Amino acid sequence: MMMNLNFSEAAQRVKDVVIHTPLQLNLNLSRKYDCNVYLKREDLQVVRSYKLRGAYNMMKSLSAEELKKGVVCASAGNHAQGVAYSCNKMGVKGVIFMPSITPKQKIDQTRMFGDFNIEIILTGDTFDDCAAAAKIYTEEKGMVFIPPFDHERIIEGQGTVGVELYEDLKNIDYIIVPNGGGGLCAGISTFVKSVSPETKVVGVEPEGAPSMTLALKERQPREVPSIDRFVDGAAVKKVGELTYNICSQNLDNMLLVPEGKVCTTILQLYNKDAIVVEPAGALSVAVLDQLKEEIKGKNVVCIISGSNNDIDRMQEIKERSLLYEGLKHYFVLEFPQRPGALKEFVTNIMGENNDITYFQFSKKNNKESGPAVIGIEVETPEDFENLRKRMDQNMLKYTYLNNDQLLFNNLIG
Repeated sequence: MMMNLNFSEAAQRVKDVVIHTPLQLNLNLSRKYDCNVYLKREDLQVVRSYKLRGAYNMMKSLSAEELKKGVVCASAGNHAQGVAYSCNKMGVKGVIFMPSITPKQKIDQTRMFGDFNIEIILTGDTFDDCAAAAKIYTEEKGMVFIPPFDHERIIEGQGTVGVELYEDLKNIDYIIVPNGGGGLCAGISTFVKSVSPETKVVGVEPEGAPSMTLALKERQPREVPSIDRFVDGAAVKKVGELTYNICSQNLDNMLLVPEGKVCTTILQLYNKDAIVVEPAGALSVAVLDQLKEEIKGKNVVCIISGSNNDIDRMQEIKERSLLYEGLKHYFVLEFPQRPGALKEFVTNIMGENNDITYFQFSKKNNKESGPAVIGIEVETPEDFENLRKRMDQNMLKYTYLNNDQLLFNNLIG
């Protein structure tokens, strides 16, 4: 499928606003995987993600007449900020549709980047509802819609990440790219394959939103019935037609990463390298465990796609990481409702490396015992096995919640 993609022209269009982000050799990851791991730091971009590239490239490609009409986009985060910044830079009127549930931090950031050039409309409980409303508004007002990924100029703009990579490092064996709708994967893979066909380009998605994985399997874009929106920058139900066609030809592999692994990676990047990433920004590093044998001795580039992470999410990120690593466990326990019962449990059951982090009687009554929901954090997975042995030896009646998603969601949330 032939498409009119000119990455050199796109690079010229965006150079006035886009930072040529650093390509940094990461010593911690390089030692861990016995190779050279470079991080392409799009988290240091002007709007803290690569999305500015596609948005600005498309808007700069519009005619003066089209720009006069104004532009519309729908986004819960990074694309909205890229369009808002572009509107402010170019003096173009923009209307940004965002879901009603969008965190205030993202709304404030979008408003700050757009200044007086944009209007924000909050509508719909989901991105899909919001996008549908935005497209209706665009038609009614005769404006121009700036899509998040499925357009040649958007793909071309995102592909300028690849242009910079090739300028900085000619010998790249692997490029690992996070995937949502497919714009970044399509852009980078098209450019890189044109200058370095031997370089392997690997896409990575969260397990809870395998939209490109499904499209490649079905040989056409299909809507994923339901998605986990935790990795919000990559939580897309259906990839684009253009992006699918390109990725199906250019990607060497598409891999899935559990959301819990993403959370562990976010914490490790922060604690070891002082790098703050959003969940989608951690995908390319989170997948390295799956590639560790084939990347030994190679030059590997991981695209850190963004850092728009709300600090209020850190507790959830830590919780998901602990659950994934087998270090946090929840039970419904038949617990004596009498003074001293909790102290006896701590003395007889809990190990010295374990902590009770959650405790709540789910139903108090006048009986001698009742169900309590208890959360326990352990230091190692082995500590958990020993904990369960002590619970069984003491003939405690309990239900383990970690493996029962329905009960877990109802009792823990």
